[in-house]
Amino acid sequence: MTAYTKGQIMLLALVFAGIFMTVSTALVGYLTSYGRAERVTVAAAQALAIAEGAFDEATYQLNQNPAYTGEANTALGNGMFTIAVQDIDPNIKRITATGYVPDNQNPTATKIVQADVGLDNANIAFHYGIQAGNGGFSMNNTSKIIGNVFSSGPVTGSGGNYIYGDVISSGPNGIIYGVHATSSAYAHTIGLGSQPTTIDGDAYYVTKVNTTVNGTLYPNSPDQAEVALPISDEQIALWESYAAEGGTISSCDSHGDYTISTDVALGPKKIACNLIVKSSSGVLTVTGPIWVTGNITTQTGPTIRIDPALGDQNVAIIADNPSNPTGSGVITVGQSTEFFGSGAPRSFVFLISQNRSAEQGGSNVAVSLGQGASALVAYASHGRLTLGQSVNVKEATGYKISLSQSATVTYDTGLPNTAFQAGPGGSWAFIPGSYAITR
Repeated sequence: MTAYTKGQIMLLALVFAGIFMTVSTALVGYLTSYGRAERVTVAAAQALAIAEGAFDEATYQLNQNPAYTGEANTALGNGMFTIAVQDIDPNIKRITATGYVPDNQNPTATKIVQADVGLDNANIAFHYGIQAGNGGFSMNNTSKIIGNVFSSGPVTGSGGNYIYGDVISSGPNGIIYGVHATSSAYAHTIGLGSQPTTIDGDAYYVTKVNTTVNGTLYPNSPDQAEVALPISDEQIALWESYAAEGGTISSCDSHGDYTISTDVALGPKKIACNLIVKSSSGVLTVTGPIWVTGNITTQTGPTIRIDPALGDQNVAIIADNPSNPTGSGVITVGQSTEFFGSGAPRSFVFLISQNRSAEQGGSNVAVSLGQGASALVAYASHGRLTLGQSVNVKEATGYKISLSQSATVTYDTGLPNTAFQAGPGGSWAFIPGSYAITR
């Protein structure tokens, strides 16, 4: 082999070596770039999963604490997240959740998700102007009902009391007498020898005594089944928990009273004593449920209204003293107290007493209404509820109910679809269609 031939072979070897090195360098660069891209892709998927997990965490935290506004740099898996909560209106919050991998200082990937949550309100239906439990319902003087009446006990009047609607007394001991119902009546017994009864519509009964029926008679009709009162103790306890989450007022005077006599916005809040609301120049604006662990008294013509920002929602003001359920938790409304909703057509103040005296055979009154405006609903499922003077309410529910003097209950058609401000009674839930990945 000549020197020239050896030189050709060496040249070819160098050429091939150069090609190999070029291809190897390109391949290594490609693999490195591919690996980097793959790591970024995996990190982006992880960051998105962290952001979506943070959104779920924010929804959970809102249902534990409605005042939750977010958090920052919280570790999760191989990354971290930040949450911001923005109020859109009283019923909608916007959650922005950001996921970082591995952290927010030098992130390999960052993902941001945004979505809205809305209140899934606690909806409770009221289908009667009056609904009484086993204690029954009685009318005296010139009191009247504009709406239907349902009672698990007797329904009694003094002869001239009008019920502008149907009237039902359920069960085998059900009895209706001494009233003038403009629609139909349902009871095991209708009428009483000493009290004339008038039914303009039809009568469904087993026994009829001293009763004028202008409609059709249906003797030997089956007794009407009892109907549970609309708001359960469990629901009331949830509202109390929500009120307590807003903080507790313990600054009571030497008499055990917390007195409001000027303009105040209040709620959700727990008051660990009696509540007195007074002064014709003061307005109590209710911004959430209020739980009073003593008695509630209004006097000297105050105004109690729901915050306009709550829209169609209703808010409960609850008197409940678990340590003294028969002697406390009493509500007394008088002296021209005025109640107003938020301004929306289906917004009402709910006064709720958990006093249990009447249910246990006692004589204490759970709710006493001397006067009240039209945005008021009174509720005492274990106690006695009395309405007198010129009181005018939208609905009344109680274990035992008494109307006297010129009391009037005018049922509002908005009550079958009654939404209460949420909290534990309702919940924050994702609004479909609001989800977006913004980065």
